[in-house]
Amino acid sequence: MKKIGKQTFSIKDNVFVRDTYTIVGKKEGEGPLKDNFHMIVDDDLWGEDSWEKCELKFQKSAVEKLMEANNLQKSDIDLLIAGDLLNQITSSSFAARDLMLPYVGVYGACSTMALTMGLASLIIDGGFAENIICVTSSHFCSAERQYRLPLEMGGQRHMSAQWTVTGSGAVWLSKNGNGPRVRNVTFGKITDLGVKDANNMGAAMAPAAYDTLSQHLEDTGVDYDLIVTGDLGTIGKGIVNKMFNDDKKSIEKKYDDCGTIIYDIEKQDVHSGGSGCGCSATVFGSFLFKKLMNKEINKLLFTSTGALHSPTATLQGESIPGIAHSVGIEM
Repeated sequence: MKKIGKQTFSIKDNVFVRDTYTIVGKKEGEGPLKDNFHMIVDDDLWGEDSWEKCELKFQKSAVEKLMEANNLQKSDIDLLIAGDLLNQITSSSFAARDLMLPYVGVYGACSTMALTMGLASLIIDGGFAENIICVTSSHFCSAERQYRLPLEMGGQRHMSAQWTVTGSGAVWLSKNGNGPRVRNVTFGKITDLGVKDANNMGAAMAPAAYDTLSQHLEDTGVDYDLIVTGDLGTIGKGIVNKMFNDDKKSIEKKYDDCGTIIYDIEKQDVHSGGSGCGCSATVFGSFLFKKLMNKEINKLLFTSTGALHSPTATLQGESIPGIAHSVGIEM
């Protein structure tokens, strides 16, 4: 059996994180990780005539640049697994249309990076593929238009709100080669404690992060050097720490969140921190991957978090369900 504990799948065969490629926008390029990203784009439209087309270009370019950097041909890639925040995951599907690779589109909101990597790891471990590229993206302007208020309306943002990362991260997983290995994958359960405020996604996602993290740690028993969640920001990160402390299982000394890593919270006007699919994707594909490759850390628990939020459902009085998926990676 490759399942251990209640929810975790143990990757028995080799699944290597071979390489990554990240592209971010201007605000992300001004943050503390500016020297880690592969490409920084100063124009929010990147020469396109809409933010949605720009996001598509981010995702497509991340995959193309990753393949070019590793001399990968289309015939080398067995599968592209991708997703994003927009309706019908159009950024992913339209990028896949242009890339002409076998494609599986998934929706996990901001948990998509870990979701795609987890699914790819199981497929490779099962012997169904040798090389899979996982990719996701988000864009501040397209996300605001879809989920909150169009920017043209000039709405005042709540202090609990987060700044959706403009960026895309692509990850190449392979059964061959070397580098960090995926060892365990935990797919989370939807957790919903009744948060209805679309301007406080950190609070909506934090219970799911706690649930998945605690289950993964219980199932595996691994003592990780670093535990990172996807985009809870300062509010959600604080809630997760409190939940673990209340449970007498503090992880505070080795825990951080991509939403507080990618921006300088004190100097950049991002309120509660970063969010979006591109948040965990770009932080993992740059900063965290380099930490593994440089052996600054040997064991990383990477957990992308997502708010399965629908503006329509919110207007009908529904709450915001949360989800989180964990990928245990060892150097």
